[in-house]
Amino acid sequence: MARFFTRPQSLADRPTHYCPGCTHGVIHRLIGEVIDELNLQGDTVGVAPVGCAVLAYNYFNFDFQEAAHGRAPAVATGIKRVRPDLMVFTYQGDGDLASIGMGEIVHAASRGEKFTTIFVNNAVYGMTGGQMAPTTMPGQRTTTSPFGRDVDRVGMPIKVAELLAALPTPAYVTRQSVITPKYINRAKKAIHKAFQLQMRNACYSFVEIVSTCPTNWGMTPVEAIAWTENTLLAYYPLGDVKMPEVMEVTSAN
Repeated sequence: MARFFTRPQSLADRPTHYCPGCTHGVIHRLIGEVIDELNLQGDTVGVAPVGCAVLAYNYFNFDFQEAAHGRAPAVATGIKRVRPDLMVFTYQGDGDLASIGMGEIVHAASRGEKFTTIFVNNAVYGMTGGQMAPTTMPGQRTTTSPFGRDVDRVGMPIKVAELLAALPTPAYVTRQSVITPKYINRAKKAIHKAFQLQMRNACYSFVEIVSTCPTNWGMTPVEAIAWTENTLLAYYPLGDVKMPEVMEVTSAN
């Protein structure tokens, strides 16, 4: 049977506002494809806080809730506890989740809340001006670290996936990327697995996606992909970081 490349029904048909070379659009498509494949469009609620993710609700054809900066896990917790039948996920950047929202995400994961987090790690604050984030690399220049991140003063970048995986609560924690077709396929399978685990009420699930931010990095899209591959992925290795005991889920197409 012939297969055609079409827009997922879970994605709205409208132009993107994201910068050239930004990978948010790729991640949106993967989420939309998985929601379609699992037939969850009418039963899904996304939560996006402040940051580049704040306009995600413009691109999805299902319910979306905006949250205050860093507070998406709290909003998702409330929605999921009131409506455990829904598929609930947060869509958060690294400045949001790993800084002002660090307490929120750690305690949600520690409680074992049964929602999913899609964590976009591009090593910088995106929408708010390119400031240094908790995930910014050593020596990386940003608007608030013009001479490069000084680890002697501000510490090393935080590996959020490893931090959450250290909690004793059962969870599915994985880190993927979307800078090449190979990585995109793996990222989709990870999102598919996370949503399936939520459908089974199995555990909290956390999908980190190492991404690009050419505008704030001061690079072309091609340069940004190379820098991600050679620098970010050397520090943020890809793969499953933690898996619950029960992992018998169907792979994505």
